[in-house]
Amino acid sequence: MMILRKGGVAAMTTEWQETLVEKQVTYTLELSGKIILIENVPARVNEETGEQFFSPSIVERLQQIVLAQGKPDYFVEIPVYNYANDAA
Repeated sequence: MMILRKGGVAAMTTEWQETLVEKQVTYTLELSGKIILIENVPARVNEETGEQFFSPSIVERLQQIVLAQGKPDYFVEIPVYNYANDAA
């Protein structure tokens, strides 16, 4: 694995030429029928596929946030579509 600098941002490249870039992402979770969004989560993101990778310490912190069920910063309205109903 190599660490590259790309535009001032550290990126890791594996033997398979997979480039992971450090970014802030929005983590989405469905729990007990509720959608939970956690913004500005540090992650390594595959530039080609968009797949997100989180360090163990970030995963622990995400679990703490979700289990604490504290007061959210704000609420959003989310439209819901059912793929099975719309599929032709």
